[in-house]
Amino acid sequence: MMAGLDGLRFQHWQTELREDGILLLSFDRAGSSVNTFGQDVLIELDALLERLALDPPKGVVLRSAKASGFIAGADIKEFQTFDEKGTVGDAIRRGQQVFQRLAELPCPTVAAIHGFCMGGGTEISLACRYRVASSDPSTRIGLPEVKLGIYPGWGGSVRLPRLVGAPAAFDMMLTGRALSASNARAIGLVDKVVEAPLLVDAAVALALKGTQRPFKQRFMGWATNSWLARKILPGMLTKQVARKARKEHYPAPYALINTWARSSGGVQARLAAERKSVVKLASTPTARNLIRVFFLQERLKGQGGKDHGIQRVHVVGAGVMGGDIAAWSAYKGFEVTLSDREQRFIDGALTRAQELFAKRVKDESKRPAVAARLKGDLAGEGAAQADLVIEAIIEKPEAKRELYDQVEPKMKPDALLTTNTSSIPLVELRDHIRRPAQFGGLHYFNPVALMPLVEIIRHDAMAPETEQRLAAFCKAIDKLPVPVAGTPGFLVNRVLFPYMLEAATAFAEGIPGPAIDKVAVKFGMPMGPIELIDTVGLDVAAGVGAELAPFLGLSVPAALSGVEPNKRGKKDGQGLYKWENGRAQKPELPKDYQTPSDLEDRLILPLVNEAVACLHDGVVSDADLLDAGVIFGTGFAPFRGGPIQYVRETGADALLERLKMLHARYGDRFAPRPGWDSPALRP
Repeated sequence: MMAGLDGLRFQHWQTELREDGILLLSFDRAGSSVNTFGQDVLIELDALLERLALDPPKGVVLRSAKASGFIAGADIKEFQTFDEKGTVGDAIRRGQQVFQRLAELPCPTVAAIHGFCMGGGTEISLACRYRVASSDPSTRIGLPEVKLGIYPGWGGSVRLPRLVGAPAAFDMMLTGRALSASNARAIGLVDKVVEAPLLVDAAVALALKGTQRPFKQRFMGWATNSWLARKILPGMLTKQVARKARKEHYPAPYALINTWARSSGGVQARLAAERKSVVKLASTPTARNLIRVFFLQERLKGQGGKDHGIQRVHVVGAGVMGGDIAAWSAYKGFEVTLSDREQRFIDGALTRAQELFAKRVKDESKRPAVAARLKGDLAGEGAAQADLVIEAIIEKPEAKRELYDQVEPKMKPDALLTTNTSSIPLVELRDHIRRPAQFGGLHYFNPVALMPLVEIIRHDAMAPETEQRLAAFCKAIDKLPVPVAGTPGFLVNRVLFPYMLEAATAFAEGIPGPAIDKVAVKFGMPMGPIELIDTVGLDVAAGVGAELAPFLGLSVPAALSGVEPNKRGKKDGQGLYKWENGRAQKPELPKDYQTPSDLEDRLILPLVNEAVACLHDGVVSDADLLDAGVIFGTGFAPFRGGPIQYVRETGADALLERLKMLHARYGDRFAPRPGWDSPALRP
């Protein structure tokens, strides 16, 4: 062993000096299945690098000793505690200094990347002279910090633009998108891609011999970071960002562009500018709420474990929802049969499934195997072999009960029967079920391929094991499960419906659709409620409305009660808006149009009011699950942290006053629901 490392014991790092003089430096965070950077890890690495600088080997290869991947990034839980203590600046400074010490080692350094390489993992690899990645599909390289309301702060935003050129660097940092090894190679982020077993050998060879990066890449790195480029590019980048996110909602992308455009001088000056900007962002409500949402997502992913005992899935109902549930399950590896009353419905669903597979399965040679897992089944014979049956037929209790009478006797003793109902309470459906303990709801959202949430609908006779198996199944198909009580509308539709209903009421009063949508998007919703009604379909919205309105004590406005057969919204090309090529054609608002000052409250407070009632009624077990369900099920402004977090930040008393004003002005639909006195609404 090298003299410089003698007598040093490491908890998280392993060193091995090869005969050829290359030092293998392996990261193996103690007590964790995944490599993340905590401060103790960085302090240890700093001491190690200090010794290496005094007595350098011929080269250093940085690798992971974990089978699970390279490095997942910073320890976000620890980051949260630094924010609470006000020491984020110290933590960022330490990361920058350690990575800069690595960059200044007087010998070649190579990052050998296999599996996930995210955030701080990508940043430490950027501090190395070279990077080699394995061609394994699990290898993904990304900088997802923007999704947490910040941006790369350990030198990543300084080094990446100079390595791959500003356009490619900003595409990565502004979207948080992860790249495959071959895509990373194409932009010059990695120097070589090899098969996983050859990774260390290839990294050692690079450390010994080096490589010359292509002239085009070196030129891009220089030209797109020049004084002129920093004058021209920011305006273009800001325009791109503005199309996706408002500055007051998501300040990080704007701060990233601005800091890059304005910082100059040596690496220390640029690192200081990066640090100052990221520290400021870390304390914003947006960053705190997005980090909270990250942990909510992790909590949902952690439910149910892996043991679902499901291999074969049988879906009854080949409409949009049933067909898409079947296709998604097949894409995720399950053997799926799809039945319906008529073959033409099944054929339509199979055609749509082929479109999904063509979009999602990039390797054409693998598509036939994926498609073969989904079989049309007019006779419904798949029910007898299935471990899970999903019913996705018309929203009528009697039709569903009739179907269960036919299907359940054919099912295996340990198979689960589920319904994809969007609003019918499960007590109305389970009376005819022979094995109610194995019956539950799996409520997916449209479009199935894009919406991450699935509500697991409980009822009082459902076995805990059934819920656990359904949660594990959701995890296996990459969906986030939220267990909810089987009351009308469950969680998401019950919270969303008063919002959509109020939008339809405002529309019926003559407030233009674009004005309503603009207010909602300004609040942070992913699309406006009028466009949303057209997207889900006026017929579907009316169906949910008929089920929920009596329960919530609301009335359905004319816009949703008298739906014309060929004017159901996006699917017909005509609804509340006209639709062309899948886009709503929104009329221009008159220049002098004044949006009513209380319109935001009219739209948002019914949603918040119902969320408070859901928490009070125990629809979900706690406020965090409610916020998670509403964010991932409706797209409710993630930077606000969910409706309950919005109440805490705005102040329950202040919102209650605004609700009472609307109640006085517009009537009982704005009456405060029970639960506003809950301690869960206080910070």
